[in-house]
Amino acid sequence: MRLMLAPMEGVIDHTMRELLTSLGGVDRCVTEFVRVSGQLLPARVFKRYCPELQRGGTTLGGVPVYLQLLGGEPTVMADNAARAAELGAPGIDINFGCPAKTVNRSDGGAVILREPERVYAIAAAVRAAVPATTPVTVKTRLGYEDQQRFLDIARAVEAAGASELTIHARTKRHGYRPPAYWEEIARAREVVALPLIANGEIWNPQDALRCLQVTGCRDLMLGRGVLCRPDLPRLVKASLAGAQPAPLSWAGLLPLVLRFYELNLDRYEARYAPNPLKQWLVYLRGYYLDAAPLFERVKRLRDPEQVLQVLRETCAAGAAARSLPMTA
Repeated sequence: MRLMLAPMEGVIDHTMRELLTSLGGVDRCVTEFVRVSGQLLPARVFKRYCPELQRGGTTLGGVPVYLQLLGGEPTVMADNAARAAELGAPGIDINFGCPAKTVNRSDGGAVILREPERVYAIAAAVRAAVPATTPVTVKTRLGYEDQQRFLDIARAVEAAGASELTIHARTKRHGYRPPAYWEEIARAREVVALPLIANGEIWNPQDALRCLQVTGCRDLMLGRGVLCRPDLPRLVKASLAGAQPAPLSWAGLLPLVLRFYELNLDRYEARYAPNPLKQWLVYLRGYYLDAAPLFERVKRLRDPEQVLQVLRETCAAGAAARSLPMTA
């Protein structure tokens, strides 16, 4: 089975992709969506969203990164898909799943699910525009207001010639509220033959196993669960193999948190570097209790150097704790 890292707008950028894939278990990444509206974008835009294009379209660890496009005009989407393929994208992913109101009002994301005919037109245009050797994948939800046309959507994606379909098992109206309706994905497997990838509410290896059983899928996409537990892909694969490796401890994770912040300092304006860190700590505290006090220490800090000092002190304390001898 394969595990995909979900594209999460404003959260999983190339820096986060680099760190998460370094822990193992991830077979594919997808970029944050590139908004396509009315024109062919210059190469620099694609490279900004996907710097991995400059090293063969993979992360430092060799994990392929598909470039995701979002838009409602078939011809413009096709032109930009062709440009992305020319730049070396290993695959093109089409976003029909984003539930954000601003995106939907601009004729992108989940709003297109109201019209399966448009889903087909866009996916078919993209498929025809890129080389046959370039996979074209689609990310969707169960529908917009409801899932009445979900099976029509799945049929449209298959008829358009897509390579795979990733299904977030909720409608746009559901947003991200639990539960995820995995059984609906099983319904789609009865009417289409293309590979389906299940997504939604997978927080631990047990969730992953249940999702595979309910949906009948072979592959999964992980999103928020990986941000809370960065080693989740590795743990899922180990669990499927019958192994039970030790989870990544908070002390073991701290060097990765520090590395994440250092990379953001290097790649962005220093004043913006604390924001992604704080955002990630909010996710991490959902699983690691020790992330909460660290978040409290940095949440009001604006000086990048002060944040760096706090992280270094915390890492040093974590390393010291790990080195203490075990007592009887």
